[in-house]
Amino acid sequence: METPGEQSASDVWTRVKRRLRAELGEDIFASWFGRLELDSVIEGCAYLTVPTRFLKSWIESHYADRVLAVYRSESGDVERVSIGVRSTLGRDPAAQRRVSEAPRPAPTASMALPSASGDIKAPSLAAPQEERGESGDLGGAPLDSRLTFESFIVGRSNALAHAAADRVAHAQNGQAIYNPLYLHAGVGLGKTHLLHAIGHEVRAQGRRVIYLTADRFMYGFVASLKAQTSLAFKERLRGIDLLIIDDVQFIQGKQIQQEFGHTLNALIDAGRQIVIAADRPPADLENLDERVRSRLAGGLVVEVSALDEALRTSILTTRVEALKTIHPTFEVGQSVIAYVARAITANGRDLEGAVNRLLAHATLTGSSITLETAETAIRDLVRNREPKRVKIEDIQKLVASRYNVSRSDILSERRTAAVVRPRQIAMYLSKVLTLRSLPEIGRRFGGRDHTTVLHAVRKIEKALGEDHALSDEVELLKRMLQE
Repeated sequence: METPGEQSASDVWTRVKRRLRAELGEDIFASWFGRLELDSVIEGCAYLTVPTRFLKSWIESHYADRVLAVYRSESGDVERVSIGVRSTLGRDPAAQRRVSEAPRPAPTASMALPSASGDIKAPSLAAPQEERGESGDLGGAPLDSRLTFESFIVGRSNALAHAAADRVAHAQNGQAIYNPLYLHAGVGLGKTHLLHAIGHEVRAQGRRVIYLTADRFMYGFVASLKAQTSLAFKERLRGIDLLIIDDVQFIQGKQIQQEFGHTLNALIDAGRQIVIAADRPPADLENLDERVRSRLAGGLVVEVSALDEALRTSILTTRVEALKTIHPTFEVGQSVIAYVARAITANGRDLEGAVNRLLAHATLTGSSITLETAETAIRDLVRNREPKRVKIEDIQKLVASRYNVSRSDILSERRTAAVVRPRQIAMYLSKVLTLRSLPEIGRRFGGRDHTTVLHAVRKIEKALGEDHALSDEVELLKRMLQE
């Protein structure tokens, strides 16, 4: 519960945002201040946060005085404003205070630009600094050495994306194919992993690679305009063999979008490979120019869908085995892995977090990992998306509606194909989604024997491994029942 002071600070911040929107206009406010949030007000300093370093740098360079002036007009208690990056500073005001109070170097012709790993590098404002790797490739954001094809776990949900990425990375004579290759997926489903894997493979072939987030692309272009060296920036960017851009949905600004489109056209026309990732398909990038969207959609567009249970199990097993090489006593049974795979369905990052929590529990307490301890350890990861308790009656009604039969048909003795398959699916879902025993499930399906239920469950399990359409259908039914 918020204290009165926190409520007051929140009210002041609401008024500040309202004033900024009115003074700057809706377009500018939405572009630069839409994701600016108040963290806290401590000792006369308002600690604000944004999700990216690019936004932090831009607001500090162009609007810091305006924000402070508006803030001071709304609250006499605020004497200064500090802007931090949520991804690196989190919600820790003390961490932000340490950063804001650190000695600042005297202004020069260049600014320190944080790399993706958090290291501070000092590129010229004229263009992104050329960071020479072992193969002499052009830099950008560094590639993560852990994100390779060898460490990528393939399942049904990402098999096509993996195959396309592998084909691009190993194209003969560096020939561009599927150009551009466009991967889209939600958070933590592996698209960035594939981008880095492609970069590593192409770099190992001695070809020039640059990996950029959308923020870095925008920062480099804006910086080159300020330094009046945009021509050198363009020539440098278009002189590479492979351009990889992540989170393209964040590219904004008419002039920046035009340059992005020109870069795409120049590289594709020159036969250079482009790989793009975003959180949605090109047609849904409403902020991008229509011609750019059309160019992106002209290549191969592949969706990385949600991780199925089998893939989540493989990811967890692989991660546990990797940690055992460092912590030999770290043992996680298959029942625990199965539980975690069922409980955490959002993305791979949450699975990684679950394994880290299990490791911390095992190493800090010295006790073995049981289902009970696992449930406690990952509680924070599943608390907000714990599935509701599913009733067998709800399963029967949904399946009957989905397959255009009646619930009484499912409970009857009818053995026509139109009824048998929905009945078996309903029995399978009852076994998977409820805690009822096989005999109890049998009784709820017209007084059938438990062996009939077991036969149905095994038959559907076998069919799911062979029929992808059925597997997708059953997964959809699961989500509908659990929502």
